[in-house]
Amino acid sequence: MAEFQRPTLCCCRKALTVPSKSCEGGRNLAQCRLVDIASASNFHSFKLRHFHLDLRLNFAVKEMTGWQVLELVPIQPGAHTLVLDSHPSLLIHSIDCKVPGTTAAQDITLSLTYRVDPFTDYGSSLNISLPASVTRPHRAFQITVRYTTTDGPAIWWLDAELTCGQTRPLVFTQGHSVCNRSFFPCFDTPAVKSTYSATVRVPEGVTVLMSASRSAYSKQERVFQFSMEYPVPAYLVALVAGDLQHADIGPRSRVWAEPCILACAVSKLGGSVERWLNVAEDLFGPYVWGRYDIVFLPPSFPIVAMENPCLTFIISSILESREFLLIDVIHEIAHGWFGNAVTNATWEEMWLSEGLATYAQRRITTEAYGEAFTCLETVFRLDALHRQMRLLGDNNPVSKLQVKFEPGINPSSLMNLFTYEKGFCFVSYLSQLCGDVKSFDSFLRAYIEQFKFTSVVAQDLLDFFLGFFPELKESCVAQREGLEFERWLNDCGPPLCEPDLSAGGVLTGPVQSLCDLWACDPQDPEAIANFNLSSWSTFQTVLFLDRLLDRSPLSNQVMGQLSRCYSAQLDEMNAEVQIRWLQIVVRNSFYPDLPRVRGFLHKHVSVDWTRECVHFNLCGPLSGKKKQCSGLLIFSGAV
Repeated sequence: MAEFQRPTLCCCRKALTVPSKSCEGGRNLAQCRLVDIASASNFHSFKLRHFHLDLRLNFAVKEMTGWQVLELVPIQPGAHTLVLDSHPSLLIHSIDCKVPGTTAAQDITLSLTYRVDPFTDYGSSLNISLPASVTRPHRAFQITVRYTTTDGPAIWWLDAELTCGQTRPLVFTQGHSVCNRSFFPCFDTPAVKSTYSATVRVPEGVTVLMSASRSAYSKQERVFQFSMEYPVPAYLVALVAGDLQHADIGPRSRVWAEPCILACAVSKLGGSVERWLNVAEDLFGPYVWGRYDIVFLPPSFPIVAMENPCLTFIISSILESREFLLIDVIHEIAHGWFGNAVTNATWEEMWLSEGLATYAQRRITTEAYGEAFTCLETVFRLDALHRQMRLLGDNNPVSKLQVKFEPGINPSSLMNLFTYEKGFCFVSYLSQLCGDVKSFDSFLRAYIEQFKFTSVVAQDLLDFFLGFFPELKESCVAQREGLEFERWLNDCGPPLCEPDLSAGGVLTGPVQSLCDLWACDPQDPEAIANFNLSSWSTFQTVLFLDRLLDRSPLSNQVMGQLSRCYSAQLDEMNAEVQIRWLQIVVRNSFYPDLPRVRGFLHKHVSVDWTRECVHFNLCGPLSGKKKQCSGLLIFSGAV
């Protein structure tokens, strides 16, 4: 691994002026010299106009082979080396360059020399030497990289038995945060956006989808063509191929899935997606991506959902829970504005995507389902935030909104609830400063219009906010004691303040009352029997179980009573409910229900479920009990 030196303070930690719309790309990142220590590339030396992928998928050997064409423009003098992010799993075969000819001469293709250097454990650097004839400032040239993918972190090849239908294999990619450098060489930083196109050749019977605004298919040649006409960062380029069918669920939306789950997906989403899109457009302005399609992936999909433009990837097991499906799809819709249209320029400020998208998601659900529903979901999430805070400690640096990455740290490993919920609380605080949520909606519409298809840093957002509300700037709200913007961004610990969620009391009140009854010694069986979990919403049930988990360890007697009251009933509920009961079972070493853990993990093989059921509990009270921890680890390995 190459040696690293900590970069000096970069522009993303300094005040920036709000860019004018006349500046190409919003803010000139090359002049700004923004530093992304998760990227080995010299993205500030070149403008990436467009790239094209031409790939052949080979399911038998689990490889993609083909080439990539990058159209680049030098924007700094003396840039004679192009450095792209790559990965040891990418096998580079050759690189050549098309040199522009004179008016009387044809273009010349030259073979280029290159070397691959180590960078981090999640990538390497591809250093390409460029001839002087192509490095003239502001003159476009093309690079072609021929390569083969092998076993990289972005590409997931599933044998047939790991799919929902268990009849044909499937492959999908997952680029967030820095994985797509193992899919194709790139400027793997959210600071760089470009359009792209792709040609994908597949065996007969395979359907290919990509996060693209246009697509075409030649059945005779078994070739799929894609084009993304709007600029996107590398991590939002996504592909899935397998036995996929579709059904339209709205004028600009369709569901894709394996045949065995397509009808279920349509029944759960039919008519709803267009309603949510309309609400979002009323709040934040036009949906700029054209289509909003959804593809449901097998339970081995490593996360719950991914906001790939035009094509949300989502785990199929979410279909078991209507409320979690609703929230997750609306959250990904919100990313169409916050995260995809306007993107965080570095992974150190992921809250600019996730915090704003969470706020937007809750504005949509408030308009569509009422304030009480939104407050219930928010209480449930903020409970989880404080639970994570107790595990990590108040001074853990990952709880900052502006996380300072150390070189070599994989940004994906630092995804946590703070980027979502602490970010949400800060955005909610900005909304409260306006005194009127509708005024803040207007600000967000203007923010999207100002920075659409660009990447921003926190100071861009805050400067634009104070410029939009000059009376707030004049009253120095950014320096309000105890709630300074700088403290919000750079202090460790929980949010400096949280929004008023009392409107959810009609739904959260019964949950707390039942929790209090179980805390009594002895319990009152008649009073407990007055609460019927089957009449509760999923969010009420998971909030109840989460708060029981917070009170663990529970006595074996109480665990026995809880199991007799709820265990069989919870078995009939969705996975989000079941996982929480099983966390309580494992946390309290309640051996009579441990077989349920085994059965659950056999059915739900997603990394997220396994991590929640095992890792989370090992970080709790059991972490100091070596014998019990060891037993749990052995149990996990046997699943």
